[in-house]
Amino acid sequence: MNQKIKISVLFIILFTMSASIQAQQETQHSMYFFNPMLINPAYAGSQEAIQVTGTVRDQWTGLKGAPKTQALSLHSPLKTESIGLGLTLLNDQLGVTKNTGAYADLAYSIKLNKNNNRLAFGVKLGMDFFRQDFSTLRIVNENDQIYTQGYNYKKSLFNVGAGAYYYGKRHYIGISTPRILKNKINITADQSALQENHYYLFGGIVIKMKPGINMRPSFIVKYVNNAPLSIEGNLSFLFYDKLWIGAMYRHKAATGLNIMYNVNQNFRIGYAYDYQLTSLQKFSAGSHEIMIGYDLRSKSKGFKSPRYF
Repeated sequence: MNQKIKISVLFIILFTMSASIQAQQETQHSMYFFNPMLINPAYAGSQEAIQVTGTVRDQWTGLKGAPKTQALSLHSPLKTESIGLGLTLLNDQLGVTKNTGAYADLAYSIKLNKNNNRLAFGVKLGMDFFRQDFSTLRIVNENDQIYTQGYNYKKSLFNVGAGAYYYGKRHYIGISTPRILKNKINITADQSALQENHYYLFGGIVIKMKPGINMRPSFIVKYVNNAPLSIEGNLSFLFYDKLWIGAMYRHKAATGLNIMYNVNQNFRIGYAYDYQLTSLQKFSAGSHEIMIGYDLRSKSKGFKSPRYF
């Protein structure tokens, strides 16, 4: 095997097996607080509308083979408001590795008090369509065995996830694991890894500062076996129910800014930028994320309150 392909294989193994600081199999999202359903099925149906959210993330721009992620989610409460349904489509690419996932979400919430604070439990189930194509690598030796044999790996992986989510008008906290089954993934003909369990704890609170200005501190903690604990904090401000501006810090990994503009009561668009604090900053200008969301509301319910999360 030539040197370039050896380096590429090593790069993929490090990321897939979660053996380095940045290596986690679940996708990274800087604006998770505007669409927690990407990590927690219990969020499904928690808003007073049918919500559609799309996210595009270009991680570590300028670094060849770096992660690129696209996600689309849809969720809604049923008439009883205690049951929520959702659907998440996800496409993630890292080098020659691609994973496309499709998951359905079901949540059940319990009203706890007259303020309509709720505790929700959710499950998700679906498929990951995992594939690798080493023939797309740039080579210097056309007789390389992997290239001549056109090594191509495909596998469909069933999985389930679960979560809990407690929320009110101005606060929320959730815990979840999006994939429970440890499916086996072949990296090369003689290398394999498991889909590791990822555990998330996240939360936030909205504090009224003065008329027209609200502050929302939030956090997310991510744990996966054989990888360092990831801790991220965000502080955002909402001005006159129209403009969110915030900053985040991911411990020993990145810092960044995020902005979300509510075009009207139903439509919003946001952007986040992450600047790496690791040695990757030598090779990348940072990460970019764009989010677009739209709420479909019945005229009878109308618009009751601003959307804080």
